Amino acid sequence: MQNAYNEYCFLICDIVGFIYFHFTITHASPHYQTLARSHQKSGSNKFNVQPLLDITIYNAVLALHENASVKASPYVLGLKGEDTEWVSIEVDHPEPSADDWVAVFSPAKFNGSTCTYEDYTRIQSPYICTSPIKFMFANYSNPSYTTTGKSKLKLQIINQRADFSFALFSGGLSKPKLKAVSNTITFANPKAPLYPRLAHGKSWDEMTVTWSSGYSIVEAVPFIEWGMKGQKRSRSPAGTVTFTQKDMCGGAARGVGWRDPGFIHTSFLKDLWPNMVYTYQMGHKLQNGSYVWSKMYSFKASPYPGQDSLQRVIIFGDMGKGERDGANAYSNKHPGALNTTDTLIKDLDNFDFVLHIGDMSYANGYISQWDQFLAQMEPITSKVPYMVASGNHERDWPNSGSFYDTDDSGGECGVPAETLFYYPAENQAKFWYSTDYGMFHFCVADTEHDWRIGTEQYAFLEKCLASANRHKQPWLIFAAHRVLGYSSNDWYGQEGSFEEPMGREHLQQLWQKYKVDIAFFGHVHNYERVCPIYQNQCVNDEKSNYSGIVNGTIHVVAGGGGSHLSDYTELETVWSIHKDRDFGFVKLTAFNQSSLLMEYKKSSDGKVYDSFTITREYKDVLACVHDGCEATTLAT
Repeated sequence: MQNAYNEYCFLICDIVGFIYFHFTITHASPHYQTLARSHQKSGSNKFNVQPLLDITIYNAVLALHENASVKASPYVLGLKGEDTEWVSIEVDHPEPSADDWVAVFSPAKFNGSTCTYEDYTRIQSPYICTSPIKFMFANYSNPSYTTTGKSKLKLQIINQRADFSFALFSGGLSKPKLKAVSNTITFANPKAPLYPRLAHGKSWDEMTVTWSSGYSIVEAVPFIEWGMKGQKRSRSPAGTVTFTQKDMCGGAARGVGWRDPGFIHTSFLKDLWPNMVYTYQMGHKLQNGSYVWSKMYSFKASPYPGQDSLQRVIIFGDMGKGERDGANAYSNKHPGALNTTDTLIKDLDNFDFVLHIGDMSYANGYISQWDQFLAQMEPITSKVPYMVASGNHERDWPNSGSFYDTDDSGGECGVPAETLFYYPAENQAKFWYSTDYGMFHFCVADTEHDWRIGTEQYAFLEKCLASANRHKQPWLIFAAHRVLGYSSNDWYGQEGSFEEPMGREHLQQLWQKYKVDIAFFGHVHNYERVCPIYQNQCVNDEKSNYSGIVNGTIHVVAGGGGSHLSDYTELETVWSIHKDRDFGFVKLTAFNQSSLLMEYKKSSDGKVYDSFTITREYKDVLACVHDGCEATTLAT
């Protein structure tokens, strides 16, 4: 009994916090109490894509049982430099029920001292104002738990710059009752540099490396040590940024979902030789002169623009994250995320870079989930450039400047995505940019900011499309999150638009004028390929082998990266060539200047379920087409 309470008091019973919050909450004005209650409810969607949102942690009550216990082992993780470990949890509860669950808290201390004034909402102990970072039901691996009251769980824990504790709750997720708290565990170096993300810089011969750590610039100097494989390495400095709770716009991100993101570092590796393999390692020089190092990684530098060689690109949207230990019920929210991730990892040697077109982690204001997404994707992001686009679940929040006045970001209003990833935009808050890879030229739009004619983004998109040298970079690709072109999705069908309203009305003339080969979109969680099209009319009867003059743009929805699937409209859409309501991704392969292959692969097996080719010569790109002709004169 005494040991259980001692453990609890170390983590929960902060006397100062108890007295302060008992006083402030009791005496808080009705305005602040209302603010907090509405704050707790904010971020709800038609389909809740964030399992942690199911937990009403503000409702938690103290109900410690003298004979209940939770034990976690090992006490120290990452003794050999690992950033991920499996933890054993032993649960013993004399009064078990099917709705008992184990919460993972990090930092381990989750008492009233972590609350802020925006948490004025409840008066009962234990004043828990922070969400767990994951959870698992106590009977997950032991169906007889409700009879025996004993269970052994295995949880996968990643290094997230703080210690961990495990709490047993009864009462389900909606009426949690705190029964017992475990011992504390921690990684040997919680501050270690982790989760590198490669991205193209602003020039073709530049690669950026972004990573996360617990080291501020006061504690240590961050840098990258790198060089051609097998040759002498040099060091490049890194910049350091972070974001705070006050940078969040509301919702879970400013309340129960807030968690310190640590520090984000970016280094720019310049003057790369085309096609060469480089090794790199993140480092931090501490004030005492010692060094902290990451694992060793490698990447292949980009080809020279226009280089005629095999070049392969993966494109998808709307992934989310999964839990390999079965925690958080993610299988119901993002059931395809791990399949897509694992299939891509297995095929890493057969593609050169990735374009993730929005809706990445679906953290929705629960900042801890970004680290977990980065850990999930690390085998890919550390090896090939991982370019990203902004989606509604990264950016949208009422009165925050987003084009759509929804609460889909859970209060993040773009800040985590814009900070955790590098992309070669002129302004990170304006998520549109161009990037090149060999024979490809990509124009990436930001659908969460106004794209219509006359806007700053529209001007950028025209400049981006016009800047493509089609002799050297024949393959011109447009990419964005929401469907600005064509989709047979159910809700678009109900609206009668088959697109995001005002999308193609404002952009299709640009696509036609500059002869965009393919426009890729996410947001709709399925796969669909549309014929080469302009002004709602298919301009080519061919289905799979296109050749000659570019008469219209092919539209592809590739939003089946992992999140729950979307339905199609029952209406017949004559421009739709292939649909698949399943998880998958697209692979583009440029064989040379005149031959391109697009393949749609399912995440479940990596096999091709739809494909087409484009074969043409340079003169075919130059040829005059409807609304796509260069001006001429009769003068000689």
